[in-house]
Parts: sequence; C-alpha cells; structure tokens
Amino acid sequence: MHENQISPSEWEVMRVVWTTHPITSKEIDDILKEKKEWKLATTKTLIGRLVKKGMLSTEKQGRKYQYSPVVSEKESIDEAIDDLLGQMCTTKVGQTIESILEKSSLSISDLERLEALIQEKKVDAPEKIKCGCTPGQCSCVH
Repeated sequence: MHENQISPSEWEVMRVVWTTHPITSKEIDDILKEKKEWKLATTKTLIGRLVKKGMLSTEKQGRKYQYSPVVSEKESIDEAIDDLLGQMCTTKVGQTIESILEKSSLSISDLERLEALIQEKKVDAPEKIKCGCTPGQCSCVH
C-alpha cells in the first residue's frame, strides 16, 4: 500500500481539484453539494487530510486558501491500480482485467487502443503466468 492511498471521499475531492485549480474549499464544497450531502466542515477535513498526505498544495490568497493538485490524476490512478494488483495472485490479474472490461462502457477508440495493446503484449507473453504468492495465500499449485 502506498502512503498516498486515498479514501473514496478523498477521491471525490481530488476529482474536483484535478478538474479546476487553483480552487478554494468553498468552491470545492459548492461543486460536491450536487453529489454529496457534506457540510463544509467535512469538505475542509478531507482537504486537510489530502494536504497532509501530500496530494494537495495550499496557497494563501488574502483571507482564503487555494488548493492545487501535487500529483496528477493519472499518477493517482496508476498507483491505485498498482495497489490493487499487488494484493492479488499474479495468476488472477488476467481475470481481473477481463472483469473490469465487462463492467466498463468503452468507446470504439478505447477498444481499438486495447486491441492494439493486446496484440503488442502477445509478442512476448509467456504461455502461463507464474504464481508469486506465499504458499497458503492462494489456491495455485506452486
């Protein structure tokens, strides 16, 4: 698990800041009011946690603070994916990606990029993925 791992509520705040920055806590709260029934204090608490985790930077503008992302949305998504994949048996990764594809709505261009990537990966893919789990952590035969 990475030290910058963030909760689902913190993701909500980060998605707003990635879209619009610099931004004040009140502006973040106004945007999230559409989706969440949080009090401003809740939004400010989440912002404080994100600043502490090094995900947001803060700059004082008069009497207000403005927040900007320290890490990109892509970096954060990649880290979350690494965390997820690091928690499972390597032999289950293919099934997990298949499950994600089944549950996702994808455009033709998304699917074309995925097809190209699959063809690329086939070039040097092994016949079988080896399990790297500690014995007793999965049902694979080592």
